[in-house]
Order: sequence, then C-alpha cells, then structure tokens
Amino acid sequence: MSDIIRLLPDHVANQIAAGEVVQRPASVVKELVENSIDAGATKIELHIKDAGRTLIQIVDNGKGMSSLDARMCFERHATSKIACADDLFALKTKGFRGEALASIAAIAHVTLQTKRATDELGTKILIEGTEVINQEPIQCPVGCNFEIRNLFFNVPARRNFLKSDNVEFKHIIDEFERVVLPHHDIAFRLVHNDQEIYHLAPGPLRKRIVDVFGKKFNDHLVPVTEQTDIVALDGFVGKPEVAKKSRGEQFLFVNNRFFKDTYFNHAISAAFEHLLPSKLFPGYFLFLEVDPKQIDVNVHPTKTEIKFEEDKAIYSIIRSAVRLGLGKFNITPTLDFDRESEFDLPMSMINQTPVAPEIRVDKTYNPFHVHNTREGQFSSGNSASNGTSGTKDKAFSNALNNAGFGSQFQSASLDELWNTESVNDESNRVNTGWNEEKPQQVQLDVETLRSIGPFILKGSFVVGSVPEGLLVIHYRRAYERMLYDDLMRGFFVNPLASQQLIFPMEKQMTKQEQLAWNEHEKTLSRIGFNWSWAEQELHIDGIPQILDESTVLSCVDKILEQLQMGTLDKGEIAHTVLSQIAFGGSMSFKLQSNQEAISDFISRLFEADEHTFSPSGKRIIAQITNEQLIQLF
Repeated sequence: MSDIIRLLPDHVANQIAAGEVVQRPASVVKELVENSIDAGATKIELHIKDAGRTLIQIVDNGKGMSSLDARMCFERHATSKIACADDLFALKTKGFRGEALASIAAIAHVTLQTKRATDELGTKILIEGTEVINQEPIQCPVGCNFEIRNLFFNVPARRNFLKSDNVEFKHIIDEFERVVLPHHDIAFRLVHNDQEIYHLAPGPLRKRIVDVFGKKFNDHLVPVTEQTDIVALDGFVGKPEVAKKSRGEQFLFVNNRFFKDTYFNHAISAAFEHLLPSKLFPGYFLFLEVDPKQIDVNVHPTKTEIKFEEDKAIYSIIRSAVRLGLGKFNITPTLDFDRESEFDLPMSMINQTPVAPEIRVDKTYNPFHVHNTREGQFSSGNSASNGTSGTKDKAFSNALNNAGFGSQFQSASLDELWNTESVNDESNRVNTGWNEEKPQQVQLDVETLRSIGPFILKGSFVVGSVPEGLLVIHYRRAYERMLYDDLMRGFFVNPLASQQLIFPMEKQMTKQEQLAWNEHEKTLSRIGFNWSWAEQELHIDGIPQILDESTVLSCVDKILEQLQMGTLDKGEIAHTVLSQIAFGGSMSFKLQSNQEAISDFISRLFEADEHTFSPSGKRIIAQITNEQLIQLF
C-alpha cells in the first residue's frame, strides 16, 4: 500500500491560513494598519473602495523595508518581531507570527511600494495569489504603500459569502476604531469611495474619543485610573444616562491591544450595579498595562482573546476602580450618617416634574348609607346610582382594593408593571394573584362588547365588566397596535405621508449610527423621514405625519438601537421603524372618557387580527375570570 501523507503545496497552505487570518476585508485592514504602527508610523492613511472588495490601500510614513525584506515579508512565518520562543512572552508589537501578508497575498492582487530613509530608491513588488509577478526599483516616499485589489479573486466561494457593502464597511469601521483609540498619538485618515470619513489629528485620549464618536461624548466621560503591581488601569467610562440597549461603545485594551473578555466586562457591569436597569449596557474605554509575561496573546488567530495569569485580581481591581471613579464624580450614591435623609426623593422620582397635591371631597358621601363588614367597606347603591363617573370610579377602585387587587389597579404601579412585561420574559409577568402560564387570548363578540358596560377609564387603562369576569385593557398599547397595523398596510402600497418641519431637528451621531441610518435610507425615506447631513450631525427636515414632534428624537434613538443590533431586511426594518413610530404616536393619544367612545375603541381593537400584544411584544389585554375572583375569597 502506498503512503498517503504528503506535504501541501505552499499556495494551498497559504489559502488555508488565509481562511483563519482573512475572514473579510476588515481583517486585511486590521493586519496592515497594525503593521504600519509596528513600523513606527506617525501618519497612516486608509483608502477603501467598494467596502474593500475592489481596493484596500494603506499608506504610512514608517521606516520602510529594503528590497530583500520587501520580498521576504510575503513568506509564511517570516517576521522581524520575534526570534525565539521566549520572545512570545515579551511582546511589544501587534503582529508577530508572520502569517498576515502571506495569507493576504494568497487570495488577492497585492502591490507594495516601500523605501527606507537611508535608501536612494525604493522597491515595488507585484504579487498575485502567492506568485511574484514583478519586482523593480522605483522612486517613492519613505514608508510603505500597500494596495490590495480584488480580494478573494481566486476563492469565489469566500467572495460570495461577503455581505453588502454597508455591512462590510461597518466591520472596517469597527477594526479602524479599535486601532485608532489606543494610538491617539498617531494621525489617521480614512477615505471610502473618495469620501473622507475620518481625519484624526494626534491628541489626548479624550479628544480621540470625541473625534471618533462625536461631541456628545465629551460631557459624559468619567475618568478611571488605578496603579497596582499587577495592572495599571486608565481610561473612561460613560455616565449612566448614555447607556444603551446594545453593547456599542465598549472597548478593552491590554498593552494597547484590543481584546474581548466577558469576565472583565462583568466586572464593569457590576460596578454600575443599582445605577442601570438590567437591559442597559454602559460604555467604556479602558486601557490595561500588564507585564507581557503575565498574559498570552497567542490563543486565537485574530488575537482578540487573551489569557491573564492574574485574571481574578484584575477583575477586582477593575470593579473597584470603576466604582471609585463613579463615586468621585457623584455618580454613585454615598453614605453620610450626619446628613438628614428623611426628605430625600427616591431615585425613580428624581427626574419627575413636581405635581401640586389635590384635595378631593366626595360631595355624595353620606355616613348613614355606609356599613362595615369583615371583607371591607362597600358603598351602598346610593353612590353607585348617582350617575357620576368619578363616584363609579371610586366605588369600583374600592371594591378592587378590598378584593386584593389594590396594588395592581393603581394606575402608577400598574403602568410600571405593564411597562416591564414582555412576551419573551416570563419572569416579568404581572402577578395577578394566580398561576397563569400565558395571558388568555380574549375573544368576545363585537355586538356583545357594544352592550357591555360601564367601562371605567383609570390612568392608561380601561376596566370593565364582561360575562366572564373583568376586562383590563392598556389602551395606549391598544392604540399602538391599531396604529402599527394601519401603517404597515399602507407602507407596502404607498410611501407614508411626511410633514415638513419649520425648524430642522439636529442630532449628533457616531459613524456607526450614521452608517446604520444610511444603510436603510430608502426605507426610512419611504416611511416619511427627510434629512440632510452636516458631518456627523443629522438634520431632520421632515418626519412621518403620524409622529408627534416631541417624540421624534427618542424615536430616532430607538430606531438606531435596533438598526445597530443586526442585519435587517426590508420587512424587518419596516417593522422596526413603524413599531417605533406607532409607539411614539401612542404617547400623545388620549382616549375620551364617555362610554360610547370607549366602546367604539374596544370594538375596533377586537376587530384586529392581533389584539393581545403590542408590536413590541407587550401585553395589551388581560381578563380576570369569575372563577379567579371567587378563589380570592
């Protein structure tokens, strides 16, 4: 039997290595920019065309290479950064394995122009799929100029797996941000399809963060610093008010190398305990300096996962330092035993507008028509039959209070409970006093509904009696559902009506938010938004007609959060945007308190195909059956 094990040809081995190192155009950007930094460049320019499919060009003013080095740098495992195994534990550079350029050359057309300061002439070398086509001396500036064209030209399957240009360029922006933040002493410039995206001058870290993510960050950065024998920590965390639902601006660096670590991320989140709701994530830009011997960066091909020898100690230091930084700037509550705290407001009420107390007198009260029982105090038929809606409301509320529903049917607490409830979060369901796996799909005949009453309008809720028991409807969510259904039906037929604003609304955006917005510009325009750009500032000139002006910016924020969470098709983006518009439109809706208006509104709700949940998955309607009421006594 013949031998079956053989050595792979170099071009096959390089393509296999390229599969690990070069996953998409952003991977090429990362490797080449890091090489420029290792070469001591103080100015780096990045030119992109068609999100890297057509061209990726990196121009730097580093130390350059000789003609022999220019040829050798494309060989596998050829590197100037390590010489022996011990060097792996004293790394000061970004790259070290010597696989990046060989992998890139295996799947693209590469042109390199380079020159050292001591040489009269530079070198130009052309490589196509690991094959050297030409090498000649030329006149060029000091430094390196890499041109990567036709990425994946000889691996069409990999090219077909690339996403849209907007998605691929978003990944390039991600890698670009991860490099420019720790190296704020280097000038960077990014140009995409001949349009300048970033032009970053050298400066302090805070300035670099503001230049990258926008001016709005300048007033929301809290400094964090700590010096220990194990780790030196420096950087900023964002204030709680700029926390987001997505993990957007979260950056960890060790020795100026970006890395991901859920363990350390948990340490930062723990420092924000009691400052943020569970579904919001803080932003941070933290830089760790650790002895290279105490870490291992060679555990992942992209070097984004790093092992720490003293990870538990570093966890505690990060948590304490962030907590201390928040405390210094009075972000966290402090204990002062000498201060009178009896008149302090709860955290949830700090931003609420004070409301003057009201004194209400029940003019129909008659002490001779009231009797006490073990079950509670009930008004006699006199108060129930006087015809005033306020007395009915009070009588019904008293009955519910004494039946064990008091805390659930007070509008403030019920609003709070319903706002946290979601279809996908069983733990947050309203506790109605019995074990109910799912809210019942309430099906009632429309004609029957018209004859049922009276309905009581209580806060954002309608409470009424039906043959099966009690019906509770969150009427704002009901209106949100009906509004969403109408918008969605009209969207696929004609563009939605837009209203022009006399004074445009302005909103600062990060580059990531700007890209996400532009990626779906056709859908957003069809829905009714009109806008223009002034650098990273969005000027909103027109809004959907159904949207109230006071809710526009909050609606835009929620749209951006959804857009940045993942790739959405046209139907999904329409659902995302229209659901936010419907939510914003429902905030200004007021249901009339007369019985006819309420009955008509409920009839419209039950005529809809879906009337149990709002577009965002929040419960609209709940039914308390007679059996469940009996069980409470």
